[in-house]
Amino acid sequence: MNWSQAKAVLEALVFASSEPVSVKELGMIVELNEETVGRLLDELVHEYNDRGRGIQITEVAGGYQFVTKPEHAEYLEKLKKVPRQAPLSQAALETLAIIAYRQPITRAEIETIRGVRVDSSISTLLERGLIEEIGRKEGPGRPILYGSTKGFLKYFGLKDLDELPIVDDWILNQQLPIDLTAD
Repeated sequence: MNWSQAKAVLEALVFASSEPVSVKELGMIVELNEETVGRLLDELVHEYNDRGRGIQITEVAGGYQFVTKPEHAEYLEKLKKVPRQAPLSQAALETLAIIAYRQPITRAEIETIRGVRVDSSISTLLERGLIEEIGRKEGPGRPILYGSTKGFLKYFGLKDLDELPIVDDWILNQQLPIDLTAD
């Protein structure tokens, strides 16, 4: 690995770690001696400081870590106050999985599989842009058909639906155990 590749790998390692990473640990991972790792890290530290970036690499607690620059603290405080979406509930995730694998599918078909009402889960998934109405089923009442969106693919890091893990059809056709607190 050449100098710039080694520096890029170290940058990625420090970025990916939630805690400070020591020169020794980094050296073992990239299979370079501590002196070389130290010089590479010094270059990275200077590059981040000299380019007017909002983040920097700093030495803290015996290791290196990415941190935000102190001069941006007031903006970071504002960010903390921005409301965040809660993670999807188990019920919503189950509903989403059924839609992803069985689309197009109606609400009644989902409820048959889950064994409980899915009104709340469907509303949540629609609000978050993970599913959408993709048409109507022929037949009595012409119920709405649901399918996944590009937002669903993005949320789960998929290029297309073909990348969904393979699940046995038998599993998808089974009624899930009833959980009265699910929705």
